[in-house]
Amino acid sequence: MTEDLDQDGLPRLPALTGPAVAESLPGLARVAGSAALHTAGWGLRTTTRNWMRVGRAVTSRDEAASLIRDVGSYVGALGEVAKQVSGGVPVATALMRAGETLGGTADRPREVIASPVVDGQVVASRPQSLRDRGKDLLERSRDVWSTDDRHPAFDRILDELAPDEARILVMLLSKGPQPSVDVRTGGPIGMVSSQLVAPGLNMVGPRAGLRYLEQVPSYLNNLFRLGLVWFSREPVHDHMEYQVLEAQPDVLAALHSVKFAKVVRRSIHLTPFGEEFCKLALVDEAVASSSDLPEHEAPPEIDGQ
Repeated sequence: MTEDLDQDGLPRLPALTGPAVAESLPGLARVAGSAALHTAGWGLRTTTRNWMRVGRAVTSRDEAASLIRDVGSYVGALGEVAKQVSGGVPVATALMRAGETLGGTADRPREVIASPVVDGQVVASRPQSLRDRGKDLLERSRDVWSTDDRHPAFDRILDELAPDEARILVMLLSKGPQPSVDVRTGGPIGMVSSQLVAPGLNMVGPRAGLRYLEQVPSYLNNLFRLGLVWFSREPVHDHMEYQVLEAQPDVLAALHSVKFAKVVRRSIHLTPFGEEFCKLALVDEAVASSSDLPEHEAPPEIDGQ
């Protein structure tokens, strides 16, 4: 290995044995820096560390040799530069040609796509077609040994719930359906054409102990979108609950906003899907298996609406 080192302990460069090339190294570094600066690919892809090396190469012959050797070994330009200089081509011209080569062949960062891991094994990352996914789904449906009866949407639903929305679900599970009222125009005109004044007024926010009471309409819309709750046109069984609701300030304000007003009683329920989600994700096993949980009505069939 010692015969491959020069007197300075650096790797010997067969292509740089010519005295003209060796003596021109600092100048080569200057021209190389200039050529690289004007080459878009080189300028965009060169790190700060490499530019610092170019700066040191201006005053250090060893650093210049190391820099050109590294660059040349990467793109195959070093031998070409030495060959052209030995053949009488001006140094600047040879390096400018090398700079163009560097600019066109510099490394481009490759996007790394992580392969999925299933049961500790790396599987192919090629995206499956819809038909392939459907085939896998049907194959899993025939797996009689599978004990995972959890709906796959539950994980995604947890990511799409606000903390207050989780409190609403727990309250509905433990306290049952909640009363809701619509305020509409009444009187003689209302018998012919009743207009909606204030829809879906309720006490869900205070009863669930929500932090942002003004967001209750948005919370209920999101829970309905996820299929966890539904809004019944029928009242709850205990009509006494409506007396408390109809005495709330927002209901009274809606009633007093028109000359003739009437109240339409409705209710808010968990869907069967929502009940299952609450029992599996939001309460402990003791509560989930309790027989004292209030019942919720299932939403009507499409034809019955």
